[in-house]
Amino acid sequence: MNLATSDIVPEWAPDPSILPGWFVDAMALPREEGFVTVDGVRMHYFRWGNPAAPPVLMTHGFLSHARCFAFIAPFLARDYHVVAYDLSGMGDSDVRPHCDMPARGREMIGVAEALGLLGHARKPIVVAHSFGSAVALEALELAPATFGAAVICDMMVLRPSELEKYRSDGRTSPGSGDPNRPHRRYPDYLNARARYVLSPPQPVAEPFLMDYMAYYALRREGSNWTWKFSPAVFERDNSQRLWLEIGPRLVAAPGRKAIIHGEKSQLFTRDSCQYVRELGGVDIPIIAVPEARHHLMLDQPLAFTAALRAVIDEWSKSD
Repeated sequence: MNLATSDIVPEWAPDPSILPGWFVDAMALPREEGFVTVDGVRMHYFRWGNPAAPPVLMTHGFLSHARCFAFIAPFLARDYHVVAYDLSGMGDSDVRPHCDMPARGREMIGVAEALGLLGHARKPIVVAHSFGSAVALEALELAPATFGAAVICDMMVLRPSELEKYRSDGRTSPGSGDPNRPHRRYPDYLNARARYVLSPPQPVAEPFLMDYMAYYALRREGSNWTWKFSPAVFERDNSQRLWLEIGPRLVAAPGRKAIIHGEKSQLFTRDSCQYVRELGGVDIPIIAVPEARHHLMLDQPLAFTAALRAVIDEWSKSD
């Protein structure tokens, strides 16, 4: 482990003077970067704040990486011990063979244990986006006494009729892909950057954050550029049955939960709020971030951070 170097580099930020001050300040906050081994697989992480402070564990969506929280976590680091990690097969973490969702749930528990988050008087609060939220549900179900609470950030929760409409538009389930299709290689960074898109597709309010995320989703391979994630991550059950179970599982998962979603999200809508209530989640706070879509940290990073901090602070006071 060591202090991470600056993420603001000329390839994606040729003129750093145009970056907003809040982002530059957040990225300047010292953070630790390193790897831990969980069940034989090397896992990449970042750490901010005082390890003696209450712990917060963050993880990202499908094919993303921990840096989606690198400009969010510093706003929590004064009061909390914050860790963000790359899911196996994504970012800079190694591939976990035969990695189904229970394995990912165990992996989250293992990361928390390896980084000392389970030794605090307060149980860790999990903050997870999209696919990472499904991983969080697995972890909560596998080890109900391990985590204190979970903030579920824009996970796809659609009632069955809405899920059918979503799929009838010709859209596949999020996270679909061919595990046997090798990555394309690009002759330079700019060609590779042009191929970076979000899923589901959306514009973003802060384009510089797209540049930042794209750069760290790629790696050099000889004279070419290619993606960091492994195609092996597509080798999983992604059936409609699992998506139909998400809403009931979210409501039934042990511990406190809160939901933060983009007000304009396609995956967690106004009807999703009603659906969660109908399933029995009447005590789950649901917060809509104005003008944000699914990738709410790229649309409204400061508003998302404010909502996140308010939820975590409220839970910490009640503890």
